[in-house]
Formats: sequence, C-alpha cells, structure tokens
Amino acid sequence: MKYRQLGRSALRVSELCLGTMNFGSRTPEAVAFEMLDRAVAAGINFIDTANQYGGSLGVGATESLLGRWFAQDKSRRQRLIVATKVHEPMSKDINDRGLSARHIQMACDASLQRLGVDHIELYQMHHIDRSAPIEEIWQAMERLIAQGKITYVGSSNFPGWAIAQANEKASVRHQLGLISEQSLYNLIERRAELEVLPACREYGLGLIPWSPLAGGLLAEQQGEPGRRQSQDMQTARARLSPQLDQFQQLCAELGESPSLIAIAWLLRQPGIASTIIGPASLAQLNGVLAAPEIRLDDSTCQRLNEIFPPCGQAPEAYAW
Repeated sequence: MKYRQLGRSALRVSELCLGTMNFGSRTPEAVAFEMLDRAVAAGINFIDTANQYGGSLGVGATESLLGRWFAQDKSRRQRLIVATKVHEPMSKDINDRGLSARHIQMACDASLQRLGVDHIELYQMHHIDRSAPIEEIWQAMERLIAQGKITYVGSSNFPGWAIAQANEKASVRHQLGLISEQSLYNLIERRAELEVLPACREYGLGLIPWSPLAGGLLAEQQGEPGRRQSQDMQTARARLSPQLDQFQQLCAELGESPSLIAIAWLLRQPGIASTIIGPASLAQLNGVLAAPEIRLDDSTCQRLNEIFPPCGQAPEAYAW
C-alpha cells in the first residue's frame, strides 16, 4: 500500500480508504470485522464512516460497530485515521440535523461515544447546509479542535464555490480550514472536474472520491444481488451499454478487472488523496486491493477519455 498527504496537511493516508456504509446493514458484523482486519493487514490506515450510517439497524449503528471492533484491540486505534461525518438527521428532532453549532457539538460527542474513541482525525460536513452561516460552522469546529475532539475538518458533496467560501472565511479567522473534500467522482460521473477539483487544487484540499465504481456499473458483471440489480441500475446499464462494453473490452485487453482499472484511473488524477472503496463482502474487498499497484499509461488514459469523455475544459468549461 502506498500513502499520500491529505491535501495540504501533513497527515498521510493510504491510497485506498475503507468505506463502511454497508457495515451492519448489508454486511453482518462478523464479516465486517473480518474485512477490517484484512484491510489493516493490507496497509489501509484510513477508515471512513458517518454518524447516519446504519441502514435498517438505525442511525449510528455503523459507528457503534466500529466501536466494538476497536474495543477488541486497543492498539488498533493508534494505527488508524478515523473519518466520520455530521449533517444528516439523527432523529425526528428539528435541531438534530444540519450544521448549527449546537448540532455539530452534540453530534461530535455522540460519534465519539459510539466509536469509543477520544478524538476523530477528520470530521467532515456530510452536505452543505445553506441555512448555517459559515462563521457559525467555523466557531463550532474551532471549539471541537480546541477541546481535542477533532483534528482536521473536511467537506463532503460541496460545490466548488462553497469550498472557496469556507476556506476564505477560515483564512480570515487564521485557521487551517478544510483539508479535504469527499465527492462523487468516477469515469462515468466526471462533473467534479469542472469546479470541485480546481477549487480543491487552488485551496490545497485532497479529493476523496466516493462511488469509484459508479454503484457497480464499472465493476465486473457478476449478477450479484442488491443495488446492482435494482431497476435504476438496470436502466443506467442499458443507457450506457455501448460505453460499458468498450470499457469491458479495454480491461480484457489490459488483462485487469474493470474494478481495478476504474480505481487505478482515479488514483492517477491530479489532486486525489485517497479513493473510498465500499465493499459489502470480503471477496469484493480482496478484488480491489491491488488497484494502487496498477500503472496506466497515457495511451490507456486517452482511450478511457474517449469512452467516457470529460465534461469540458475545467474550470472554464462554460465561461466566456
């Protein structure tokens, strides 16, 4: 496993980040524990979760699962970078959501308790909250940093303008500001190249792509149950069939699985700090661990651009 700096911070994270959204809901706890052990053995030191994750088990269930895994071996905590998120509704209470200073403080305390840790390395705003003044958000984050409860702040699903606004306001307050942005980005969904990636590069944020396999569209066609066989996915697969066929053919020529090529392409893009993988099974995890070792040459990347064209010349694609 190779490691990269997370944005302009000195923190070094593995090129693959283990996403835990499936843990507890789709992936039974015993299997999730086995996957966590395997990921650590492979050199992954970066684990991403969110306070809302839990699916049918209820919000907070995934953080609690991770807390039980940490409790099995206290030494695990010292070797790992833990990232979680705040924003999504945690109950029916009107104030138990969003990015108010009150909710940020209370949500962080609750995440720490569920995880069974005394601090969170990367605390991410899960979505933009247009009702919360950025000054209020930074006030809350600065308090958490002063209390030693969080170390760095990141964003997730933010537009480029919000990244710029947040870091300009942080600069005025003489604070480090955002060091990372977690964004939807893959060969099929490339809109992040228009504004988000340029903003990240300008302000020194490391991009952490989620859904690198586009929900399974860029993975091997194995007929697995679950969302890959949902009606929406079947519709998308039919719409993208010509491109996906060309992609599968290219991967066959390269002698590598589509999953590995899709992730290797992401890791080759400028500004990427780490790519989230969200396996639901040990087999899926094992199937992508080799992605950082694959080196794509310029001609291969050109062919990928021909199959999945970029949106335009960023960041001035629609400026004139």
